[in-house]
Amino acid sequence: MEPLSLAAGLSWGSGLRLYLTVLIVGVLQRVGAIHLPDTLSFLASPWVIGVAAALTILEFLADKIPAFDSLWDALHTFIRIPAGALLAAGSLGHADPALLTVAALAGGTLAGTAHLAKAGTRALINLSPEPVSNVVTSGAEDGITFVGVLLALFVPFLFLILLACFLLVAAWALPRLWRGVQGGFRGMATHMVSRFGSLRSRHD
Repeated sequence: MEPLSLAAGLSWGSGLRLYLTVLIVGVLQRVGAIHLPDTLSFLASPWVIGVAAALTILEFLADKIPAFDSLWDALHTFIRIPAGALLAAGSLGHADPALLTVAALAGGTLAGTAHLAKAGTRALINLSPEPVSNVVTSGAEDGITFVGVLLALFVPFLFLILLACFLLVAAWALPRLWRGVQGGFRGMATHMVSRFGSLRSRHD
C-alpha cells in the first residue's frame, strides 16, 4: 500500500502543485523523515530542493494573480502531467518494466485529472471581476496539496480513500466546469461585441 500511496500522492500533487510536492518530499527525505526508493533519491539533492523552493515561491506568487494564473496553468499542462507520470513510475523503484509503464500511464492520468480540475476551477473563477475568490482558492490549493502529500506519505490508507472520493467528484465536476468555462467565455465575447457595436454606433 505504501508504494501505491506514494505513487498516487506524487502524481496527484504534481497535478496541483508540482514544485511544492517535490520540495516537501525532497526535504523530508533529506532530513531522514521518509525513505524514498533509489529511483527517487535525487529529489533529496540540495540542487533539486533549492530549485524546487525557488519555483514554489514563484508559483505561489504567480498563482495569486487573476488571469495570469490561467496562463500559468496552460503552460504547466506540458510539465505537470509528464512529471506526474515520471514520479509515479519512480515510486515503484526497480520494478518490472510493464508495471512501470502502467504506473506511468496511471500517474499521468491522475496528474492530468488533478490539473484539469484545478485549471478549470480557476478559469471559471477568473470570469468574476473580484480578485478575492482567486486568492482564497489559490491558498486553499496550497494547503490541500501540503496536507494531501503528507497523508500520502504517512497515512496511506486514509489518503487512498480520500483520493477515490476526489476522483468521483472530479468525474462529476469536470464536464460541468468545461461547460461553465465555455459559457462564460461566450458571454464575455458577446458582451464585448455588443459593447464595441454600441461604441461604433455612437461614433457614427
